Amino acid sequence: MERYIKRSSAIRKRLQSNANQQMRVRAAWLYYIEGLTQSEVAKKLGVNRIAITRLLSDARKCGEVIIRIKSDVAPIVELQRKLETAFSVSQAIVAPFSDESDDPTLVIASAAGTFVSQLMTHNLTVGVGWGRTLHAMLQFLEGRSLDGVRVISLLGGIARARKFNPAEFAWQFAEKFGAEGFLIPAPAIVDSPRTKHALLEYCGLEQIIEMAEACDVALLSCGGISSLTTSYRVGHLSEAERVSLKDAGAVGDILYNFLDRDGRLLDHPVNDRSISISVERLKRISNKVLISGGPEKTEILLGALNLLRPSILITDEMTANRLLEINS
Repeated sequence: MERYIKRSSAIRKRLQSNANQQMRVRAAWLYYIEGLTQSEVAKKLGVNRIAITRLLSDARKCGEVIIRIKSDVAPIVELQRKLETAFSVSQAIVAPFSDESDDPTLVIASAAGTFVSQLMTHNLTVGVGWGRTLHAMLQFLEGRSLDGVRVISLLGGIARARKFNPAEFAWQFAEKFGAEGFLIPAPAIVDSPRTKHALLEYCGLEQIIEMAEACDVALLSCGGISSLTTSYRVGHLSEAERVSLKDAGAVGDILYNFLDRDGRLLDHPVNDRSISISVERLKRISNKVLISGGPEKTEILLGALNLLRPSILITDEMTANRLLEINS
């Protein structure tokens, strides 16, 4: 009986310790990453502001916060394991995110920046996509000079976009690591399949696509289609084309390859006009990191997971739960 009491006491202490750690890390994430005030954090967690001050202090003393949050939260780890099992990914990284009505871009970008910074090493060839999440990731990268690194853009450029431009992102990423950059000197969408064929066959673009197919790792994001997201805002696709794609079953795109929810590439004229690495070639890259999240991107994430079988998924807590729910 005495042994049972001691064991029960030990279990209770361990559970309490885990609960305390979870509260500390959630408070630190809301304060340091999501940028909430201590009063706002206190309101979200249902405690007073003095408790938040103490939690943040304890998190620093425990070594759980060094600019970024290092410690995992038990429920988040469980969620990551569920994603890994459900979608056969080698590793799922889930950023804690407390408000489903808010935009998770920044917290996903922070988690991705930590992972990619650790991933980068000498003599690595990296293929890169584009989008708001990847662009936001730049501020969280730990840049350093590496030898023999090559960065290859996986799709053409966008003339009207300055901030969210595939070419601009690829160059900025390459500069972070002193890498050599390779771009596709053509629009991401051209006027006809004939133009696409001519550019690939006679203008040297095929050589860059072949380099992209042989890269060591691809960093990818995806775009939804239900509203005017990045690609549509810059005018590459008209509203009529967006509606047409949606009517055909598109839920979004990977590198302007438009997919349905099950991960099938649509038979649509827009897909025949995109200048990017093809889905078949993209699938041959052994290490693919899919970085995305948010309510609008749940279905395209599901499609991309079904089609590409990425090795790494980086998303937020709310999106992870939605993915598991619609996949069940």
